[in-house]
Amino acid sequence: MSATTSSAQKRTWLTRLRQRNVLPGFGLSMGITVFSLSLLVVLPFAMMAYTTTQMGWTGFWETITQPQVTAAIKLSLWMSFLAMLTNMVFGTLVAWVLVRYEFWGKSIINALVDLPFALPTAVTGISLATLYAPNGLIGQWFEQFGIKVAFTPLGIWLALVVVSFPFIVRAVQPVLAELSVEFEEAAAVLGANRLTTFNKVILPELFPALLMGAGMMFARATGEYGSVIFIAGNIPMQSEILPLIIISKLEQFDIQGASAVALFMLMISFVILLSINIMQWRLSRRVGAR
Repeated sequence: MSATTSSAQKRTWLTRLRQRNVLPGFGLSMGITVFSLSLLVVLPFAMMAYTTTQMGWTGFWETITQPQVTAAIKLSLWMSFLAMLTNMVFGTLVAWVLVRYEFWGKSIINALVDLPFALPTAVTGISLATLYAPNGLIGQWFEQFGIKVAFTPLGIWLALVVVSFPFIVRAVQPVLAELSVEFEEAAAVLGANRLTTFNKVILPELFPALLMGAGMMFARATGEYGSVIFIAGNIPMQSEILPLIIISKLEQFDIQGASAVALFMLMISFVILLSINIMQWRLSRRVGAR
């Protein structure tokens, strides 16, 4: 009887321990969460959508399909896509070095990865424009080969690569830290070469994190303004990015037109993030089925 009583008391104690939370209960916590999201996220976007609806669907479509706006959309999406592919390669490589190797100055390199997050984007843009201008420290060497970096789409790509670089590294780094080296050693014992080991052992584990980092990076790059504006050149139909279109319309007091372009950017980012979440959900189901 005493053993049964002791066991029941133990189960009761464990149940109370699980129910004890540092933060308030679900009702209050959920209420604060909904209020915060509504005030900080939903309300501003709702007001932007409301402002856009005042111009009607026809006005919205005419604004989005203007040649200057269309060219800016294509340029922003294309440069963001190229920057994403670049960072997926080099960001993964940097994360691999930081996780798998021990060397002097590792902490410094690890801190430098987050520097684009810490610096104001305007500082990054001015620095890049100064370095890669035709008479800049690095740009003058490209100029000798007829390659112009600053004030061209190439400069936009460079700025987007720099400011969005940490997304890939920080998304992949924790997964690599948890991935045991024993899997690679087992693959090597079974006769797999390095490429096969990477494709069959490492990449499947990295893919969900790599996908999330790439999606966040792409969404950030499409709306990047401060670092790009100083190195883009801002030539209409050539090197004019989509956020600059919004600023131009605001300067012309075209509030509805600026809201329409901003709403279109929001839709692009939302579709990207939603697609990523759906893909991750499907991947998790496949892993669970196995």
